[in-house]
Amino acid sequence: MQRRKLPIGIQTFRKVRESGCYYVDKTAYVERLVSGEGGDCYFLSRPRRFGKSLFLSTLKEVFEGSRELFAGLAIYDRWDWSVRYPVVRLSFGRGDYKDPGYLQQNLHGQMDSVQRRTGVAVDSPSASERFAYILEELHHQTARRVVVLVDEYDKPILDALTEPEVARANRDFLRGLYATVKDSDEHVRFVFLTGVSKFSKVSLFSGLNNLNDITLDPRYSSVCGYTDADLDTVFTPELDGLDRDRVREWYNGYSWLGDERVYNPFDILRLFDQRMFGAYWFETGTPKFLVDTLTERGVPSITLSGATASAELLSAFDVDHIGTEALLFQTGYLTITAREELGGLALYRLDYPNREVRQSLNGVLLRHLLQNSTHQTANSVRLQQLLHDGDIDGLRDLFHAFYASIPYEWYTNNDIARFEGYYASVFYSYFAALGLDITVEDSTNLGRIDMTVRCAGRVYIFEFTVVEFTPSDSALAQLRDRDYADKYRSTRWPVHLIGVVFSSKERNIVAFETATIQPSHSMRET
Repeated sequence: MQRRKLPIGIQTFRKVRESGCYYVDKTAYVERLVSGEGGDCYFLSRPRRFGKSLFLSTLKEVFEGSRELFAGLAIYDRWDWSVRYPVVRLSFGRGDYKDPGYLQQNLHGQMDSVQRRTGVAVDSPSASERFAYILEELHHQTARRVVVLVDEYDKPILDALTEPEVARANRDFLRGLYATVKDSDEHVRFVFLTGVSKFSKVSLFSGLNNLNDITLDPRYSSVCGYTDADLDTVFTPELDGLDRDRVREWYNGYSWLGDERVYNPFDILRLFDQRMFGAYWFETGTPKFLVDTLTERGVPSITLSGATASAELLSAFDVDHIGTEALLFQTGYLTITAREELGGLALYRLDYPNREVRQSLNGVLLRHLLQNSTHQTANSVRLQQLLHDGDIDGLRDLFHAFYASIPYEWYTNNDIARFEGYYASVFYSYFAALGLDITVEDSTNLGRIDMTVRCAGRVYIFEFTVVEFTPSDSALAQLRDRDYADKYRSTRWPVHLIGVVFSSKERNIVAFETATIQPSHSMRET
């Protein structure tokens, strides 16, 4: 198979096809959507840089009848190219919507562009009225109902979350705009809205009650993103020289209830271009708001892996209330790993999608805590070496020194330190930021292990306890009494049992008890 151009940063379907770039065929989804089996008004939420804009561009070219662009694709022989529909595409991807009034200015500019392109003449101070009139006139001019595509519908709100009054004003303005689509139903053929977040229908889409949300519809789980099959077929020439299992570990893992997990396209394209593994997607966004929110709410990083949420929690997103689970899931820092039923209630198990996110997010959380990236890097390098060597004493000294180095002001300015999970989270984030093989709440037939780490042919089993002053009970005894090491005896690796006791008063480790079980099953205490 011949190598093609990598469509890095290209969000226009026409440009992808005319430039001879790789293209993963998503047109079968287009045919399914426009067939009418699910209505004619759709909403899709996906994290940033997941191909939403490219999919909207594909929809635009299909409805405008650009037959020549679809040769060889699934929809080519299954679409009537002689029928062309007028398309109005709005995008809120450009601009900064923190300034009051900018949203209205931006939208009027987009309406001006639509009018110049279509020849529709209308002058009204109300953007919603202009929008409604444009839809009506285009329908009358072409005798075809209008296709409405809205990209990054939520960015005017997300940009202004740190300015709640502006965010609320933007939300209310958009509510009126989107209600216009419903009011203009007789002039509209098809509607598709995309964005990162999924705002509640009450807050934003109360007037658009015919909206079909396909975010968690298994039939559309791969409408954006690449599957394993896509990599192995479309991108065959690019895989040469890359460890396929490592590609999976680093970038695969996003799920919206479909049979297949998907990759973020931006990561894969950058990997093929750079030929080295890196946090490409993560580094394109600054999760300051996310980190600040987790800190303010006292959410320990160790609890993120394996979190559980209901469908309602995953959509609990509004200016005045942003659910933690919704924030992490919708922005792509957690994904669904399993769906369970509990008394008729659907519950979703969440976890980091892949190594890139787990490693990078925990690294950012550590930097937020330490505020000294040089010190953090040195500690991480030292931790990796100590784990490789099985140096338990060195681990104790490293973490004791780390907690001692956290400024006193950090504790006085942050409530998270009062949460029990905080101390264990510092441990967890250090290991996770190295990309190590970690299991939190590791299940055994006798209970749950707080944290298990597998590294360099060794197993480290941790039990965490928080006390106010001097510990009275042995954390190591809990590990030994429950025979937690039994699960890993068959590996023939040394198993290190480590009981860590923190003092909330001293803000440091006050006990670090260890025992090592060698492959011969003998135990050595330290």
